[in-house]
Amino acid sequence: MSEDQPGSIRSPESFEGDYRPSGSLTPQVEARVEPMSTEFLIRLADALNTTLDLQTLLKRTADLVRAVIDYRIFAILLLNDRTNDLRMRFQIGHTPEAERMRIKMGEGIVGQVAYQRQAILINDVSKAENYINVNPGVQSELAVPLIVKNRVIGVIDIQSEQPDYFKPEHLRLLQLTASRIGHAIENARLYTRVSRQAQTLEVLNEISRELTSILDVDALIERVGQLLRRIIDFQMFSVWLVNEREQVLENRYAVRFGARFDPSEKIPLERGLVGAAISERRVIHVADVRKDPRYKMVNPEARSEMAVPLIYKGKVIGVLDIEHTRVNYFNEDHERAMNTLAAQIAISIENAQLYQRVAQQEQKLEHDLAMAREVQLRLLPPNKPKHKRAEFSARFVPARAIGGDLYDFVQYDSNRSAIVVGDVSGKAAPAALYAALVSGIMRSLASQMLSPSALLEALNDALQERKLDSQYVVMLYAVWNDENSTLQIANAGAVQPLFCRNGEVETVRAEGFPLGMFPNVKYEEFSLSTQPGDSLIFFSDGIADAENSNGDMFGDDRLKAVVKKCHAKPASKIADSILAEVSKFQGGRERFDDETVVVLKVL
Repeated sequence: MSEDQPGSIRSPESFEGDYRPSGSLTPQVEARVEPMSTEFLIRLADALNTTLDLQTLLKRTADLVRAVIDYRIFAILLLNDRTNDLRMRFQIGHTPEAERMRIKMGEGIVGQVAYQRQAILINDVSKAENYINVNPGVQSELAVPLIVKNRVIGVIDIQSEQPDYFKPEHLRLLQLTASRIGHAIENARLYTRVSRQAQTLEVLNEISRELTSILDVDALIERVGQLLRRIIDFQMFSVWLVNEREQVLENRYAVRFGARFDPSEKIPLERGLVGAAISERRVIHVADVRKDPRYKMVNPEARSEMAVPLIYKGKVIGVLDIEHTRVNYFNEDHERAMNTLAAQIAISIENAQLYQRVAQQEQKLEHDLAMAREVQLRLLPPNKPKHKRAEFSARFVPARAIGGDLYDFVQYDSNRSAIVVGDVSGKAAPAALYAALVSGIMRSLASQMLSPSALLEALNDALQERKLDSQYVVMLYAVWNDENSTLQIANAGAVQPLFCRNGEVETVRAEGFPLGMFPNVKYEEFSLSTQPGDSLIFFSDGIADAENSNGDMFGDDRLKAVVKKCHAKPASKIADSILAEVSKFQGGRERFDDETVVVLKVL
């Protein structure tokens, strides 16, 4: 066999691709195959060790194999552990129909190789009893299992339109490389899985934070659908809420292939897969709805479905239902993500429904709200601290009759004063009542003249003892020392303050967990040394998040620009300028959040 004959091990001069072994080889002399094998393995190791991207890895593998076996039809099939079938993850020369095939263990040449865990070289496929004739032109085939830690993860399959094309040398070479390729593929899949999980956790965290700020049920549910698509690429999605009075499920939101639709029918609580999710109080995950007798058709195109119960305080309040046209589309990662989200969504929906009920009764409670507003205003400090080296100013504009922001000044002694800026979760009366609770506990603890970090830790412990569902507070606590012009700061999830010196404005990078959410939390404490002319600006998120009629937010950049422009002014003028610019930016639009500004100006 010459070097140019089909089926020969190719010479280095004929290598293609980025990775080419070097050296010479005479195919007729068996002993001289070894240097080629060694060189090939070295090249293979170099190629496989320099990437964790699965598709890049599979392409490099194909290029390297082609360097020694001049194939035209090539595929790497990986085993799906859930469905126990093999699917092409990379192919050259196959038809789209072949690429979409799902090959069960034991079926065909590839399935047999995976099942028996042994390589196969077939010189004439027409004589193979289990050959799947996908490409009528194929006459010979070489298939090698990929085994990692005694577990089959896939198969390398090479086909030729010539009989007797593959040689024992080819089989031996692929067997030598299969283990290395298998480990590299498994590492790449693990890396992809971990990266995807990290991204999912980040998105879940972002979703959880955003959902707590939406108090309109319809807007909340619509946003759930939008955010959920960042984790699961579903094709159909619906949210069903329990109507306790009629004991039925009512659709509150539904999309199909990106378009809204409105199922008008009310569903009995025990009907279909959503009914099963309610009765069994767990995720119902069906790979093929056509094979499940519980399925009741709403979307004829649906094949895969997951129904996730929304449980709040032990009671099912609704069901999230997602569907896809592909069989076995949803996986365990999707199920875990839905389980994680469901509790937060249930709480958010219940809070939004509670808020709507409260909002509907606000006119009847107008007198009580007015009294509560008076109480809240009385909680705000009547006087500002007076020091030789610092002046203070504070402004508070509630979004509604009663808001969730709070600020306070606490005199430690003649030289030290504490500055407190906080924001309670939620709005209206519940937020104000919780703010009153927080303010009372904080002032009681402040009498001990604790450091900022120690006070936040003590306040968090006290709120844990009086824990309320879905209630927490973010707070920044700082202590000014007039004797040495320093400021000690600790932050429990509040907006980070701004520090201005000579017109240059920077963010004070102080962070920490909100109060009332987790037990035994420790808080970092920072010390700022100041000089005359410096200013510290403490503010709530209602300032940066203020929106205009176009939906644009005021943002940190605009706020810094205001501070820079008026940095030489007294504290009261800086505070007034900030609120004036925010109000101008909003253009008369109703405030959706409280706006609080506290300014410390060093003299």
